[in-house]
Amino acid sequence: MTKSDTKDLTLLGNQHTDYHYEYSPDVLETFENQHQENNYFVKFNAPEFTSLCPMTGQPDFAAIYISYIPDVRMVESKSLKLYLFSFRNHGAYHEDCVNIMMKDLVKLMDPRYIEVWAKFTPRGGLSIDPYCNYGKPGTMFEEMANKRLMQHDLYPEKVDNR
Repeated sequence: MTKSDTKDLTLLGNQHTDYHYEYSPDVLETFENQHQENNYFVKFNAPEFTSLCPMTGQPDFAAIYISYIPDVRMVESKSLKLYLFSFRNHGAYHEDCVNIMMKDLVKLMDPRYIEVWAKFTPRGGLSIDPYCNYGKPGTMFEEMANKRLMQHDLYPEKVDNR
């Protein structure tokens, strides 16, 4: 990445970061993919995600996994951290959180492929692990998304009560 690639980024290296305590997709920033000729995964793991239960207002905690194959634009990581932080006081069900994230990132980057998976800690003895994905329509990535969705939980990981 060169200096010209980052000229439009306002958060990277900014020592006076403004934290949004309410859901804010506007904080997301992108930069140009320098390897558009390659198909490759970019993976983010956010083990300290929090949001609020819309019914009780109690906090929900999760590890969020975002994997995507970029096309022209890529999400800048600090802006993604701030975006995830903006869910802190946002009331949304677990399934809503992952679908909102995926849709916001698709709108932002128009990736070839993306998936978002959350592993929420148990509440009331039950954990919820929603997964969603998207493949660019009319491409091999649309087919990939369908296959990954159908095979997503064929081999569930060991449950360890997180």
